[in-house]
This record gives sequence, C-alpha cells and structure tokens, in this order.
Amino acid sequence: MKNLIVALLMAFPVLALAQRPDDKKREEIESYKIAYLTQKLELSAEEAKIFWPIYNDYQKEQSELRKERAQKMISFRKMPEIDELADSEVQTLIVNDFSFKQRELNLDKKYYAKLKSNLPIKVIGKYYRAQETFKRELLSRYRNKRP
Repeated sequence: MKNLIVALLMAFPVLALAQRPDDKKREEIESYKIAYLTQKLELSAEEAKIFWPIYNDYQKEQSELRKERAQKMISFRKMPEIDELADSEVQTLIVNDFSFKQRELNLDKKYYAKLKSNLPIKVIGKYYRAQETFKRELLSRYRNKRP
C-alpha cells in the first residue's frame, strides 16, 4: 500500500500535464498503468524513489516525440495520393518515418541505461514484461467494453 501511495505521488507530474478534454481518457489510462506497474514491479520504497522519476521523464520525452510525429502525420494525411507525389517526396516521407523510429529506439536505450545504472536488472526485466502485459490487458479491457 505504501508503494502505491509513493507511486501515485511520484507520477502526479505526468498526470498534471493533462489540459485538453480528450486527455481525461489518457489520464485514466495512465493512472491505470501506474497502478498496474506498481503491483507488478513490487518496488521497495527506495526503488520507487529511483524508478518513478526516471519513468516520468521517459513518459514526458516519449509524449513529446509522439506529438511531433503526429504533427508530421497530419501533413502526410493532407498530401495527395502517393502516385501523385514525386519520387523524392515519397522517399522523404519514408526516411522521416525511419528517423522517428530511430529516435524512439534511442530514447528506449537512453532510459534503459538510466534504469540499469540505478536498479537491479530483475526489476528492469519486470518493468519491460509489465509494459507488454499492460498493453495486452488494456487492449482486452477496451475490446470487452465495446457493445
């Protein structure tokens, strides 16, 4: 229980960033994810003090990258059909996508290194496993809510 309270307090900065109305759903999912991770990771109080600030920084940077990518995709969606673009324009779109994927990978590696230098590897392993199981559980949860 103490870990849950520490986790929620550490995660509050992420939750406070919500400003748009549709962010309520995102906030709900993030709260659920924090509770899920708290349960699965079983962090000690000391580990929680280390883990949650790193997690919050990672989420913030990941969110910024996703927003940037979304902006690029908006301009891509407004473009005419691929057949109407010059080859160089199509190539630029593809290379930009590779660039975002590489930046995501670099971000993942950066925060893996931060976690690894501060926490036991088994805690980090639990985190990565919990990330994957959370995605599956979330998808299942929302599929089952549809009429």
